[in-house]
Amino acid sequence: MAKGYWIVTQQNIPDQNLYATYAKLAKTTLDEFNGRIVIAGNNEESYEDNEVGLRTVVIEFDSYETAVAAYNSRSYKTAMGSLNGTLKRDFRIIRNAV
Repeated sequence: MAKGYWIVTQQNIPDQNLYATYAKLAKTTLDEFNGRIVIAGNNEESYEDNEVGLRTVVIEFDSYETAVAAYNSRSYKTAMGSLNGTLKRDFRIIRNAV
């Protein structure tokens, strides 16, 4: 079964208190769905389109279906709600090619 990945590029970091709450709540979702952070950092370079976000996060799940279920879960909706719409990002769910 192909693994699934959340690929997230954040364009802003909202209020630090809101973001800390989101991170704690999102960790609950990762634990619930066995998600593993592969990359979480803000040291990146753009080689083609000069579009660089402030932070890129890659999270691996056991399957694509699990990645989608985690995104649609009640716990993740709660995490996102804690940000009050303040986070700008590009969020993709990708199926591993292997």
